[in-house]
Amino acid sequence: MKAPWFRSCGWFWLPISVPGIVATLLPLVFAVQVFLAVDRRSHSVSDTLFGIFPYWAPAFLLWAGLATKTSRPEKAAGE
Repeated sequence: MKAPWFRSCGWFWLPISVPGIVATLLPLVFAVQVFLAVDRRSHSVSDTLFGIFPYWAPAFLLWAGLATKTSRPEKAAGE
């Protein structure tokens, strides 16, 4: 098996290799750019939240799927 990119930490994944760090930074940079673009033309907090959700949800769901597929498998309690 190839080296894992992420380590499971409860509900979250921590990047433990360079590809994992890059795969984490890309959606974060995208999210900041989307936030700044949407917030520039919003009039309220709810405008901002409704504007970023269609972009953030798929980006972080794809990241979570990638982290799940490339993480170290958890050991069973009896192993």
